[in-house]
Amino acid sequence: MPETLKVGVQLPEVEREAGWLEIRDVARTAEEVGLDSIWFGDHLLYRDDTFGVRGPLETWAILAALGEATERVSLGPLVACTSFHAPAMLAKKAATVDEISGGRLILGLGAGWNQTEYDGFGFPFDHRIDRFEEAFTIIRTLLSEGHVDFEGTYYTVRGAELAPRARPGIPLLVGSNGPRMLAITLPYVSMWNSWHASFGNQLSGLAPLLEEIDHAAAGAGREPGEVEKTVSIYIQLPGGTGRVTGRGVLLDDVPHTGSREDLAQLLRDYAAIGISHVQLVLDPIDSASVEEMGEVIRLVD
Repeated sequence: MPETLKVGVQLPEVEREAGWLEIRDVARTAEEVGLDSIWFGDHLLYRDDTFGVRGPLETWAILAALGEATERVSLGPLVACTSFHAPAMLAKKAATVDEISGGRLILGLGAGWNQTEYDGFGFPFDHRIDRFEEAFTIIRTLLSEGHVDFEGTYYTVRGAELAPRARPGIPLLVGSNGPRMLAITLPYVSMWNSWHASFGNQLSGLAPLLEEIDHAAAGAGREPGEVEKTVSIYIQLPGGTGRVTGRGVLLDDVPHTGSREDLAQLLRDYAAIGISHVQLVLDPIDSASVEEMGEVIRLVD
């Protein structure tokens, strides 16, 4: 595997009902076959006419358990919705999971999008980017400095302090392509991420987006390459029938397919355009698929 590319996997979320034991098995398999990271979505509730009511297990409980169940892989939310947590509490959760895992957390953050879960769990859906900006300020300051006083329109904390302090340098990742979100986060984050649907799951769609990220990072005063570029990649393996997402099965959600060598070349191609870390979104998302991707990674080497 090129030194510039790390490979992780998105764990089962709402593709089907997956309990803790299966989630743990997929995560341990990922570690055993040589993947670098494991990721879990931060969602609460989906509801539609085709698939009915669905929802994953709670993200931070899962991440804490995975911190104990694994030994080597990085782990993180892809991405934690700041709307679902009081920001100081989210910083506390992150510091705790990082401690449990021995310093392996990557803290992915985003503003959320699915109004069903906002309404169902009583979170305000308005002014999400304004709320994110205030929450992000509290979270990053608590993690980096250990304390913060902040008074905003949506959040106020006085004398907030992390005790014990968080490990210095917990990497922050932003999951967004929006210009305002990038302006808020790129001065501070270590990593940027885009979901595969945002660029059509194709290298041709990703290239112009990477140029926008480079421009936004430079505007934030960052050096070239200082913000790592990461993306999710949707891959369908034998046995896959179409991934069930939070919005159902999307006809324009076109996966990559092919032989092991085809998929190995795909990973090489992503590395060649400057991607440092990919999160595999597999169909089917199970241990057998993760084992198959382990064989693909060995070919990349």
